[in-house]
Amino acid sequence: MTKLESLKKNSHFSIVLRNKVKANDLFSIYRSKNFFRKKDADKKLYISFVMRRKIGNAVKRNRIKRKLKSSFQKLLKMKNIINSNYVYVIFGKEKVYKESSEQLLKKMKKSFMEMKV
Repeated sequence: MTKLESLKKNSHFSIVLRNKVKANDLFSIYRSKNFFRKKDADKKLYISFVMRRKIGNAVKRNRIKRKLKSSFQKLLKMKNIINSNYVYVIFGKEKVYKESSEQLLKKMKKSFMEMKV
């Protein structure tokens, strides 16, 4: 089982945020090659879920992050969708709050499949 690990340092975020890979009306995904040590990379998948402070209050932002994280964990259980050789940062947008979980999962799956190509 792959453990999700959050990025902690500002320098790690700046490395990943150099390249936007995929964006839609619900979220934006940034990714970078895994720059952590190889022995840690086998067990952990580095990903962070980020919200801007302009989007509602803390309750709303945290709910959006929980929905994104839940969809991502469902995708992890499916085979060959998420490449663990990358570090991801996902920026949630306000529309995720009202979006159903099924639609969010479909859009996230589609985005990750398009990034594989």
